[in-house]
Amino acid sequence: MAQSGTVFIVDDDPDIRESLAMLLDSSGYSAKAFESAMAFLASDAPNAMGCLIVDIRMPDMDGLQLQRELVARRSPLPVIVMTGHGDIAIAVQAMKAGAVDFLEKPFDDTVLLESVQRALDQATSAVNHANAALDAQTRMNELTDRERQVLDLIVAGKANKVIAYELSISPRTVEIHRSRVMEKMGAANLADLVRKVLSAAA
Repeated sequence: MAQSGTVFIVDDDPDIRESLAMLLDSSGYSAKAFESAMAFLASDAPNAMGCLIVDIRMPDMDGLQLQRELVARRSPLPVIVMTGHGDIAIAVQAMKAGAVDFLEKPFDDTVLLESVQRALDQATSAVNHANAALDAQTRMNELTDRERQVLDLIVAGKANKVIAYELSISPRTVEIHRSRVMEKMGAANLADLVRKVLSAAA
């Protein structure tokens, strides 16, 4: 089954690029290969939806340097690094820098495909989280000053009577504001409201 997002391959070995692209294509993934980190960075791929498979050892810019550059650019792409024998220490550095996985050559096709699926799932989850955070922040921006005050106190765990006392308004007025806050935030219940506020703050 085809997956959303593109699997980008960066490796200076044409045989590896071709074999990986064929494997991914035959498994239902959309794949695009680059011969160098510089060629990859010069494209629009770093800002695309998907994941990146990159070889650690390459001329000019190696896989670890490419990963650091992507972090600096705030690229959303999860990174899988490929490493040869003896490069495990470098692969561990890549993991500490945020890579989702490392594959030691030669690796089994199934292992690669499972790693790619995990990376794509992570990318989808990150996009969904970002969209939820943006939606929550947009909704919060539409609240009146008083509704925002009530929201802050609700999230702080204050009861209606306490909110009424702190804002010098009646409990009934608090209930009205609270109802409007829940409606504007699109919150099903108090727990959902808190989740939305926390996601906007993340």
